[in-house]
Amino acid sequence: MNENHREITLIAEISGNHLGNLNRAKELIHAAKESGATHVKLQTYTPDTITLNVSTPEFRVSEGHELWSERTLWDLYQEAHTPWEWHEELFALARNIGIEIFSSPFDPTAVDLLEKLNVKLYKIASLETGDLQLIELVAKTGKPLIISTGASTLDEIDDVVETVGKTGNKHLTLLLCTSAYPTPTNGVHLGRLKLLQERYGLPIGLSDHTIGSEASIGAVALGATVIERHLTLKRSDGGADSAFSLEPEEFASLAQAIINMSAAMGNNEWLIDPIEDESRRFRRSLYVTQDVTQGELLTQSNIRSVRPANGIAPKYLNEVLGKRFNQDLSYGTALSWEHFS
Repeated sequence: MNENHREITLIAEISGNHLGNLNRAKELIHAAKESGATHVKLQTYTPDTITLNVSTPEFRVSEGHELWSERTLWDLYQEAHTPWEWHEELFALARNIGIEIFSSPFDPTAVDLLEKLNVKLYKIASLETGDLQLIELVAKTGKPLIISTGASTLDEIDDVVETVGKTGNKHLTLLLCTSAYPTPTNGVHLGRLKLLQERYGLPIGLSDHTIGSEASIGAVALGATVIERHLTLKRSDGGADSAFSLEPEEFASLAQAIINMSAAMGNNEWLIDPIEDESRRFRRSLYVTQDVTQGELLTQSNIRSVRPANGIAPKYLNEVLGKRFNQDLSYGTALSWEHFS
């Protein structure tokens, strides 16, 4: 088996799929581990650290939105937030069962909490890419930083990369992301992965909000080293994010598909793989196709290109035609340079 494959970070995002129940949040962490995720992620905010308790139209999701039509931001975040008093217990559980846990902070107080919990890396959500003060604060921790780029212009991403770079933090990964929930397949734009990689020279990944798994698998084929997907125990249980979340069995299938795709990518060094040795043995070469005697001419009647590959390579056929055999040879002999002069 080819072992030259990239290690892929596969993040299970819990978000609001705990439905406000601590035990369900714990079940989700177990499900993430059992489904093959390498990391599990929370979101660290409260309604009043992310918005205001105002119900005017500007504080409401637009009418007709597929999931959250006309809901106030306050109510939506009140439903979806992970209570801060849960964090220590959830971090302890994840570490106890052997899965890396981290979070997306949405304000400096969230960073303070996560630092106390000795978080190992951070994620910045797409809609926070304009908050350069928050990004600078997180980058100054020196810990690896994953930043989604949904609903961001290239100029805004330039600002993000520059801000992180100025802190001396060299551990930044950019995720392609489309901030639409769920994201239609034709809205993913995987071709932009190459643009991100070439423009910034940084590791890339995908924060995937589609219904299926094709986009995530395709991203790995295009060089992604990080894949983020939302995880729920059961979509029919509802919740703010359930419609674009994977159930554990689906997540496990995605995890295996990513492993397989990563292995299939191999490397770009062009060598004959040992698993091809048997096929290589049965390439064509020149063979004696009838009994011949010393002095006979080599002609297309008595030598021919056939399988296997024990004789002279077929590309030399015209070079050897017209030479004379210097010994008697029998039908089925692999032709070598010592057989003629």
